[in-house]
Parts: sequence; C-alpha cells; structure tokens
Amino acid sequence: MQQSKSATELQNRFDAEFSIPQNYASSNYNGFQHPLTPVITNLDVHKIELYRWGLIPHWAKDDSIKKNTLNARSETLSEKPSFRSYIHQRCMVLVDGFFEWQWLDEKGKQKQKYLLALPKHEAFALAGLWSQWLNKATGETQNTYTILTMEANELLSKIHNSKKRMPMVLSPENEKEWLSGKTIQLNNDRLIAEPV
Repeated sequence: MQQSKSATELQNRFDAEFSIPQNYASSNYNGFQHPLTPVITNLDVHKIELYRWGLIPHWAKDDSIKKNTLNARSETLSEKPSFRSYIHQRCMVLVDGFFEWQWLDEKGKQKQKYLLALPKHEAFALAGLWSQWLNKATGETQNTYTILTMEANELLSKIHNSKKRMPMVLSPENEKEWLSGKTIQLNNDRLIAEPV
C-alpha cells in the first residue's frame, strides 16, 4: 500500500494528531515486511498511531502468525479464531493508494501491477481491526492490525482477477461510523486504476 502524504497533511485530512510525528515516514509499504503504518483506532479517534501490519492475537505464543493475518475476509470474521476477539476493536488504516496485480495469463506468470487511488490522489482510509500482543520473551507490547477485505467491485474484479477481492475502502462520510461500531454502507466505486 502507499502513503505519500506528510504528517501534517494526514492530521488535517483526518482531524487527528500524530502521537509521535517524527516517527512517521511516508512510504510504499510491503505487508510481508510488517511495517509500522499510520492508523486511527476506536480508542481515540483524534490520535494517529503507528501500528504494525499483520494482526497478532493476544493468545499467540510468537509473532509468526502475522504473515497470515495481513488481511481478513469481512464475511468470515466471527468464524476465525485470529479475528473474532477483535471484531469490536476497529481501526482505520490511512493510505493514499494500494497495489494489486492483474494476471495476464491463466497461471499468473505474467502480471501487470496497478495502483488503486482516488482521482486526485487524496488520502483515504481502509477498514481494519487492531490488537495488542505481549511478547513474553522480550516484555514488549506490539500494536498490530489487519485490513478487512470484501468481494471486489467491477473495477477490481478485472484487475485483481485471480482472487477477486479488495480492501474495504471507507468514505469520509462513514469513517467515524466505522470507528463507533456501526454497520456501514460502502461505496467502493470512487477508485481509479493506474498501471505502474
């Protein structure tokens, strides 16, 4: 995913303050590196924190599960042990784009990478869930998150044509509702796709 905005731009857009702005750096994030990225949790909707991508449930003995919890299917959250305890621990993952690969052949040996963003490349939020995990070996507490996914819309089903999934993109109108625990209506038709 991509976050190219400055700390000030994100603070203005989301009406929230970074806890430690000097720790934030804009970047293209690779989930498999489990980076710290900006999020707003339902604990404090006016604070931007840096949480690690890849949810680690409180019961995990070590952090190896995080490679399997970058994303969570919204339709099956209550069935999955990794996620069902966190359904009410909502967060917004702050981005200004995310990447998907289109398979150009049946087996995915040839692919085209796309950046999905809003038309003017403004910042937006993805729906997520967060957790706190205590590493018993080091005594360190890690704040982690997962991004919720849903069935792809028409545009994404042509691009992410292998799995036909997409992240849940929040609109400015339903961001606070998402964090407050309400059921929301999504309109994921605002995105545009650019070949990278």
